[in-house]
Amino acid sequence: MNKTSSRNKFKEIWNQKRDLLSKNPGKSAVTVKADSRLVEGFMSRVKARDFEVIVDQNKGMGGSDKGPKPSEYVLAALAACHEVTYRLYADAMDIPLENVAVSVTGHSDARGFFGLDDSVRAGFSHITGEIKVTTVASDADLERLRLAVNQHCPVLDDLRNPVQVDLELVRK
Repeated sequence: MNKTSSRNKFKEIWNQKRDLLSKNPGKSAVTVKADSRLVEGFMSRVKARDFEVIVDQNKGMGGSDKGPKPSEYVLAALAACHEVTYRLYADAMDIPLENVAVSVTGHSDARGFFGLDDSVRAGFSHITGEIKVTTVASDADLERLRLAVNQHCPVLDDLRNPVQVDLELVRK
């Protein structure tokens, strides 16, 4: 499939989904699930849908370094979600976009994780990044696209806005 037909396909999916959700708001609720099991040391096997991923710590943290650590998956989720949102919104807005690649870096202070200073966050204090696009679009169109993506990227929204999390501890 060439790039033009891919863009047309994504725009068609965009239009179909928007039409379906406009006519049937009850179909808009989406639930996703991940199940994780610690299998060895700090290595976990996580299952999401029909996929399994390995999550681990690096050797300096006592892990076996068989997969990215949890915070790296957060960054990976942000980067990939941003790319998908750029692709979809560019096509929907008829903004030419040949390619998009995202690089993000999380900055944290380990004192928070290790409980050495309760005023320090356990996770990222901030995330920086760069979105590289190949396009002939005007600067004004790119800014419209950037604003749309920043408003509608689900993972960016999850990171920017507090999400209610309720985790029940169950004895087995």
